[in-house]
Formats: sequence, structure tokens, C-alpha cells
Amino acid sequence: MKKLSLILIGFLLVPTLFFTSCDKGDDLAPGAIAEPTFTILKDYMVQNNLDINKIDTSADNVKFVVGAPALADYDATAFKAKYYIMDIRSADAYNTSHIDGAINVAFGNILTQAASKGTKQILVVCYTGQTACYATALLRMYGHPNAQALKWGMTGWSSTTDSWTSKTGNIGSSSSNWSFGNAPALDIYDEPVLTSLSVDGAEILRKRVEDVVAAGFKTAANADVIASPSNYFINNYFNETDYTGFGHITGAHRILPLTLANGEYKNLDSSAKVVTYCYTGQTSAVVTACLRVLGYDAYSLTYGMNGLSHSSSQWASNHWGVDSHAKGLPVVN
Repeated sequence: MKKLSLILIGFLLVPTLFFTSCDKGDDLAPGAIAEPTFTILKDYMVQNNLDINKIDTSADNVKFVVGAPALADYDATAFKAKYYIMDIRSADAYNTSHIDGAINVAFGNILTQAASKGTKQILVVCYTGQTACYATALLRMYGHPNAQALKWGMTGWSSTTDSWTSKTGNIGSSSSNWSFGNAPALDIYDEPVLTSLSVDGAEILRKRVEDVVAAGFKTAANADVIASPSNYFINNYFNETDYTGFGHITGAHRILPLTLANGEYKNLDSSAKVVTYCYTGQTSAVVTACLRVLGYDAYSLTYGMNGLSHSSSQWASNHWGVDSHAKGLPVVN
């Protein structure tokens, strides 16, 4: 009986070992060491025009975000013919008012819904543009390189759907945790550790994107970060002039450009909560999506500098104001 049990255990172990070896080391030359999953993913993204800067602006020179058209230029028929519009707001918000031709899609379903776009270009719409930009970055990494988000969200489309005005403010510049000095020196950190049974970059990326979509948009509230900046690794995604001109959260780094190909990602602390902030929270959403796919515990600071120092005299663009940004375009009720 004991001998029979050992034989049965052997039969069970053999296929397990076989499939494990096929998953991880079947293509390796004798004596070769398998590359870490992170390296495989990173190299695949660089080689396939999916580096962070290529998610920002695609190989076809298509920016991740596009503004609403001017009222005088808007043609509903032509707009619907060009864009496959995915409105990822709540069903109640969508039913109250939405762009003609838009379909209501839950954030968790964006990848499957995008497969129905046909020959149209994907346009993702949310309240302020932040969640839509996060979704757009993930769609670009999933095989839709020219997907775009509506800049400023529905707020930039019509003033009747304003979600921005009440969120602007000076919670940063009025805080004792606000500085105007130069950025701290950058260090080199360990890369994130990812695990996968696959050694195929495309397969790893696909699964990573699906997991990040399933987890939802990861944000950090400006009040929380301002109150305790030392709890985070903060990256101010600004040029040097605006970093000092606006001021910044105390201790914030300035890592721009931020690419995989040139190694700037190594300046991010993979053991910390990495918070990125920009002017509107839209670019930081794109960066955050990329970083989460790569294995960082990354977050986008909501509303960006518009929520931190809206009264600053440094503003030249990307400054929210209903009169200058809401286009007064028609909506479907």
C-alpha cells in the first residue's frame, strides 16, 4: 500500500515539474540565468514604443489627451464618426448628460469594450480628465496606441457639468510644507520585483495591464500628502523653472524626463508610495498608470497644481477657469 502511494505521488509530481519547467526555463540555453520579469517587461515596452514618454505621445505623434472642440467647429456627426467615445462616469451622471454618441462603460470594462471600437479612435471621458487619462494610458499599453482622453473631462465640454471649480485651491502654497528651493539630489534605487510564469514580454504586459485596470485608479489626496510629505516619495513632474517658480511640496523630487530607455526610472524608490503630481492631475495619471504596470506602488495626486497653488502668478497654461475652458458644447440628456 505504501509503495502504491509513492507511485501515485510520483505521477502527480512529474506533470507539475514538467509544466513548471516549460513556463520558466524551457527556452534557456544550458547554464543561462533567466532574466527578471521586470527586465523582460521593461525591455519589451522600450522595444515596442511603449516607454513612458511614448505613452504620453505615441509613435504616431498623438498626444494622450485632446481638448474639446470650439463650439463653432463642433459637428456632432463628424465627431461621432471619428471617435469611439467611452464615458466612464457613473450611470447617473451619464444619464443626466453626455456627449452625443458616447456609451457608458464601467472603468473595469474598458479593455473588453475597446475591442468594439472598429476603425474609430478611442476617446475616454470622465468628470475632470484624470481617471480618463489613467484609462487611456492603460489602453495604449494594451494595444490601442492612439487612444485619447478628453482634456478636463466633461467639465471642459460644458459648464453644466463642472467638477473642477470646487476642487481648485491653495492647500499647498498655504502650508508650512511648501518650499521654493532647488530639487534634492537623486539617488539610485532597486527595481521593482515582479513575478510571472511567462517569459514573453507581450504576455507579461497584457496581464499587468489587466491587473492594474481591475485594481482601479490609484490616487493620493492633496491634503494627505501636504500634511505628511515624508510618508511618500514625491515626484514633481515639472520643468525646473516651474518647480521653483510655483514652489513645491517639501522634499519633492523633480524627475523629468522619466523613461525606461535612459534609466531615469531608477531614481524612483520602489519600496515607497510613489506620488506623482503635475499641473492638472492628467499627466500624472498617465505616469502613474505606467508605474503601476511596472510594479511600483504609485499614485496620482488629485487635481495637481490647480489644487495646490491655484492663485500662483506662475501660471501660463493648464490653469482651470470655467470661462476659459468650458466650451459650452451640447449634451444629450
